[in-house]
Amino acid sequence: MDFGVVLQTDPPASRVIELTRLAEANGFSHAWTFDSHVLWQEPFVIYSRMLAETERMVVGPMVTNPGTRDWTVLASLFATLNDMYGDRTICGMGRGDSALRYIGRKPRTLAKMVESMEVIRGLVAGDEVDYDGTPLRIPWISEGWDLPMWAAGYGPKALATIGRHADGFILQLADPQILEWTVAAVRAAAVDAGRDPDEIAVCVVAPAYVGDDIGHQREQLRWFGGMVGNHVHDLVKRYGSDNPEMVPEVLADYIAAREGYDYDHHGRAGNPSTDFVPDAIVDRFCVLGTAADHIAKLRELTTLGMDHFGVYLMHDDREGTLNAYGEQVIPRIDL
Repeated sequence: MDFGVVLQTDPPASRVIELTRLAEANGFSHAWTFDSHVLWQEPFVIYSRMLAETERMVVGPMVTNPGTRDWTVLASLFATLNDMYGDRTICGMGRGDSALRYIGRKPRTLAKMVESMEVIRGLVAGDEVDYDGTPLRIPWISEGWDLPMWAAGYGPKALATIGRHADGFILQLADPQILEWTVAAVRAAAVDAGRDPDEIAVCVVAPAYVGDDIGHQREQLRWFGGMVGNHVHDLVKRYGSDNPEMVPEVLADYIAAREGYDYDHHGRAGNPSTDFVPDAIVDRFCVLGTAADHIAKLRELTTLGMDHFGVYLMHDDREGTLNAYGEQVIPRIDL
């Protein structure tokens, strides 16, 4: 069982690096960041410092996309970091939500996402790839790196794509019912593609806040329901709200009151676009309460296939939660 921390690259970058060091000291193995280059600072610049100031941390975006940067740029960024610091990078990939929509562009298709993953993975490995009809390799790579390529998604088409092509599945919520449904879909697609489903990592990522004041925790984490609702809205538009085989009822119901979304507050506590999110959804999608509550929920999620838990750390007690995980939660999850 691995633990990761997910940060936003708000200035100053020194704060991101400080939290990365604290996470490593508390037993976390991965440090992820959002990748929306206008809303936050450019993460790949900061990754270099995150790697330099830790010993074991694996770093990467959760998630990048095929549309913000040329795929060869992404490959060169990962390969350069690995050449400098050892094989300590990972790539979370999506179609592009805040990064592209905020600059007036549409998310890329799943097909383009897969194509980009294959090109990036191949180039970082030192292989020759077909890049828009041009045979291409990175000539300065002497020993390539098998860059882990994980992908995020909720809908049936995305889950099938992940099962066929990705090294890991990222589910951005901590609801046991939805985890069970999505993992089954990913694994079924892997089997159909002739892959070993057990080789696909299962990462659940959600806000976690350790403490006694549930009311305060809910208000600090309500933003997450809005962010998830943004993706669910796309699913409902495609499949309808009365098609539980395509969109689970628990996902479809809670966005009925959603009126819009303001990316200026994306992923932030106090987001005014999240008033429609009820307490029950916050409780289901996030991990709240005391350390004992966190241990109980994480143990349940591990029985459903989770082998990596990523903590969204966007609330007002970041150090407290990291320390509580290091002292009380992580040491007891494997018991």
